Amino acid sequence: MAEKNYKKHLQTALFLTGIYFIVEVIGGLISGSLSLLGDAGHMLRDVFALFLSLSALNISRKLPSKRKTFGFHRVEIFAAFLNGIFLIAVGLWILWEAYRRISHPQPIHSIPMLIVAFIGLGVNLYVALKLHGSHDLNIKSAFLHVLTDAFFSLAVIVVAFLIFLTGKTIFDPILSGVISVVIIISAFFILKESAAILMEFTPKNVDFDQVVKDMQQVDGVEGVHHVHLWSLCSNINAIDAHIYTKDTDMRRVDKIKTEIKKRLKKYNIKHATLEFECEECLQPDNLRQIDH
Repeated sequence: MAEKNYKKHLQTALFLTGIYFIVEVIGGLISGSLSLLGDAGHMLRDVFALFLSLSALNISRKLPSKRKTFGFHRVEIFAAFLNGIFLIAVGLWILWEAYRRISHPQPIHSIPMLIVAFIGLGVNLYVALKLHGSHDLNIKSAFLHVLTDAFFSLAVIVVAFLIFLTGKTIFDPILSGVISVVIIISAFFILKESAAILMEFTPKNVDFDQVVKDMQQVDGVEGVHHVHLWSLCSNINAIDAHIYTKDTDMRRVDKIKTEIKKRLKKYNIKHATLEFECEECLQPDNLRQIDH
């Protein structure tokens, strides 16, 4: 399926998920269900995940400018970092409220809770169907988030039925506590990954030593050092490195550069700055140790 179709599906998914987030908040307040409010917090995470996936497609088409030579790729990561902090605060509030409601149970209207949960299950399954099958990592991530929400919508339906049949409302704060823990854990990983990118750490899914090894195996390359490998955003990596070669013919050097960049593509390295030299630097080991 063409990327433009997935962009349209992402826009539809973002719209539907955003609308259902509002419906779920209202439904949670009307029914008194904390698990609905907790799932709304989880849904907010998915709204943001869909927003990032859509932004990644849009930003990738924006050309850099003289003042913004790398474009707007870091906006995605900065927004993810702020979102992680907000979600942790939401998760902690839901966890505290769940504890309070276990100690002091409150009445819950199971019928509105059930209706809203069924709507949520339908929305999540529809969105998952539209996003299924893409090879884009951002869309795959959004797809997995939506599947998780579908599971929690199903869990809320089960809890609503239990409350309707037994009249016991303790199932609701228990489920909301579970949802809040999931929110906090997922938010922690969002913070961890976005902070690592902002700090320009080596991408977690890239083997630094293997990258250097692949570069060194190019015919004509005698050594690779002063290597710096980092991420611009969630789907674009960058590298700069010194390449030691005994070739002095510029056409030969250009072929070496082309081959190195070709090998770097499999690591999703889309920006490569390679400095060629005929004499190797004196302290590559120290700098290579730092880059680890």
